[in-house]
Amino acid sequence: MSAMRTAGTTEAAEAGADPRTTGEPGTSPATGVRARLGVVGVLVVLALALVASAGWHLTQGTSGAVWAEPEILLGARVPRLAAGIAVGIALGMAGLLMQSLARNALASPDTLGVTAGAYLAITVVAAFGISLPFWASGVVAFAGGLAAAVIVLGLAGGSGSSTTRLVLAGSALALAFQAATSALLILFSEQTKGLLAWGSGSLSQLGVEAFLRAAPVVVVAAAAALLLARRLDVLALGDDLASSLGVPIRSTRMLGIVLSVVLTATAVTLAGPLGFVGLCAPVLARLLVRVVPGLGRHALLLPTSGLLGALVVILSDALLRLIIGAEGAIAVPTGVATTLLGAGVLVAMARRLRDSGPTRRPPSIRFGVRGRRRFAIVLAVAAVLLGAAVLAGLLLGATRLLSGDVLLWLQGQAPPQIAFALDERAPRVLAAVTAGAALALAGCLTQAVSRNPLADPGLLGITGGAGLGAVLVVTSAAATTAGMLVAAVVGALSAFALVYLLSWRGGLGADRFLLIGIGVSSAAVALTSFVLLRASPFDTPKIYTWLSGTTYGRIWEQVVPLAVVLAIALPVVLLRARELDLLALDEDTPRLLGVRLERSRLLILAVAAVLAAFSVVEVGVIGFVGLVAPHAARALVGARHARVVPVAVLLGAVMVGAADAVGRTVIAPAQLPAGLVVALLGAPYFVWLLWRSRA
Repeated sequence: MSAMRTAGTTEAAEAGADPRTTGEPGTSPATGVRARLGVVGVLVVLALALVASAGWHLTQGTSGAVWAEPEILLGARVPRLAAGIAVGIALGMAGLLMQSLARNALASPDTLGVTAGAYLAITVVAAFGISLPFWASGVVAFAGGLAAAVIVLGLAGGSGSSTTRLVLAGSALALAFQAATSALLILFSEQTKGLLAWGSGSLSQLGVEAFLRAAPVVVVAAAAALLLARRLDVLALGDDLASSLGVPIRSTRMLGIVLSVVLTATAVTLAGPLGFVGLCAPVLARLLVRVVPGLGRHALLLPTSGLLGALVVILSDALLRLIIGAEGAIAVPTGVATTLLGAGVLVAMARRLRDSGPTRRPPSIRFGVRGRRRFAIVLAVAAVLLGAAVLAGLLLGATRLLSGDVLLWLQGQAPPQIAFALDERAPRVLAAVTAGAALALAGCLTQAVSRNPLADPGLLGITGGAGLGAVLVVTSAAATTAGMLVAAVVGALSAFALVYLLSWRGGLGADRFLLIGIGVSSAAVALTSFVLLRASPFDTPKIYTWLSGTTYGRIWEQVVPLAVVLAIALPVVLLRARELDLLALDEDTPRLLGVRLERSRLLILAVAAVLAAFSVVEVGVIGFVGLVAPHAARALVGARHARVVPVAVLLGAVMVGAADAVGRTVIAPAQLPAGLVVALLGAPYFVWLLWRSRA
C-alpha cells in the first residue's frame, strides 16, 4: 500500500500537480481544501470568461441592432458562435492528447499534419463531385487525419522523438498534403468552389444543423478522453513504470490517437482547418498548471484545455471582426487569426528550447567518401539530364515541335507559328531551371549552417516572407516587375532577420533556429492568405496559381535578374566550400580553425535569402527543391561542399525544369503549376529520407 502511495505521489509530481494538494496522507486538510477550491475556481473563471466572450462575440457583426432582429441572431450569429465553441473544445482537447501521447510540448493537429490530411481527404471527395452527408464527411476527414498522424509519428520515431524532428516531419508532410490539395483546387475549380476560403478555417455557417450533428461526436470523444485521464497520468512517468503499474501502453496510445483524430476531423468538417488552436490551448493550460498545480492531472487538464481552445477561437474571431470591421471580416477566415496566434506561441516555445544532448541532435545520414571519378560521372550525367530537360521544355506543349525547329529558331529562320511558340516557351524554361538551381543552392547553404539535412528555405520563413512581399505588390494598383522584385527581397530578408534575431540566445541553436523559422513561415503564409482573400476576386485565381509556383507567362525581364544573381552567388559559394564544410560539423571546430562563426553564418544565410527571394519573383513559391536536391547530391558525391554544390545546383535545375514540362503536358491543354508537381514528386523522397534517418 505504501508503494502505491509513493507511486501516486510521484505521478502527481510528474503531471505537474503538487503532492500536497492531492489528498495524500500526511498533508494538511486545509491545504488540500484550498487546492481543490483553487482548481474549481480556475475552471469556474474559465467558464465565466467563455460566457462573457460569447456574449461579446454575438454583438460583433454587420448589423448593430442584432437583439432586435432574432432572425439574424438565430440564423447567423448563434450558429457561428456554437461552431466556434465546439471547434475550440475539440481542438484544445485533441492537442493536449497529442502532446501527452507524443511527450512533446509542440505536438498538435497542425504540427503532426493531421489537419492537412483531413483537409486533403475532404478536398479529394469534393473534387470528384461526390456529395456526402455530414457524418460521412467526418469519416473521410478522420481517415485522412489518422493517416497523417500515423505517418508523422512513424517517421519521427514515435514518442520521445526530438521536438525538431517531430515538427519538421509534420510540417514537411503538411506541405506535401497542401500541395496535393492546391493541385485539386486548381484542376477542379468548379467542383471545389468555396473550399479555398474554407481551407483557412471559417466559422461561417448556413445554420445550426451542422453544429447539432457535430456536438454529440465532440461530447462522446471528450468523455472517452476523460476516461483515459488516469492512464495518461501514469503514462507520463515513462513506458516502463507505466507498464509495471498495469497500464496497457500500446492500446492506450492507439486509443488516444484515434480520439484526438476524431476530435480534429470533427472540427475540420465543421469549420475547416483552424490553424494552431490545438497548439495554443494546451500550452496555455500547462502554463496555468504552474500557478495552480492541482490542474496537472489529465482529468482536469483536458477540460481546461478545451475551455481555453474555445476562448482562443471565439476571441480570435471577435477580435478579427473588431479590428478590420465586420464587412471586411466576411472575406477573411478565422483560421488566419488563430494561425497568427499559434505561430507566436510556437516561436515563444522554441525560444525556450535548450540543447539537452543527443536527444536534441539534428537528424543526419552519414555518407561514405566518394571518389573524384564518381563525382565527374555524376556531374556529367546531371548536365546531360539538364540539357534533356531544357530540350523537352522547348519541344513539349500545346504544339509539339522538333529539334530542327529549335535550330531554325536559334538561327532566326523559324516560321512564325514556331517562332511564336518558342518565344513563349524559352523564357519559362530558363525561368524554371534558374529558379531550381537557385533554390537548390539556397538549400545547400541553409542545411550547412543549420547542420540539418531536413532544413529548407521554405521552412525557415525565407520563402514565405518573399511570397508575402510579392503578393502585397501584386494586389496593389501599381504592380510592376521591379516592385515585385524589391518587395520579395525585402520580405525575404525581413523574415530571415526576424528568425535570426529571435533565435539568438548567446549563440544560434540549430533546433531553435529551425522551429522559429517554421513559426515565422506559418505567420507569413497566414498573412499572405489574409491579403489574398481581401484582394479582388478576379485576381485571386491568378495569384493563388502563382503562389503554387508557376512559370506561365514568364518574360525575359523576369528571368534575367535571378540569372545574374545566380551567376554571382555560385562562384562565391564554391570559393567558400571549405568554410561550409566546417560549419556543417559542429560549433567548436570552425572557431578553433579561425572561422568567424556568427559572421559567416549571417553572410551565408543572407545569400540564401536573396536567392530564395529572386526565385519567388521569377516563378512563385516552390518548395522541396532546397530540401531534396542537396540531400540527393550528398548521397551521390559525398558530403564535401565543393562537390555537393555544383551537383545540387544541376539537380535542382533538372527538378524544376522537368516539373514544368510535366505540368504543361500531362493534362494538356490544362496546366499544373510546376511548384505543385515538384512537391508531389519531392514528398515521397522526403518520406524516404525521414525513414532512413529514424535511427
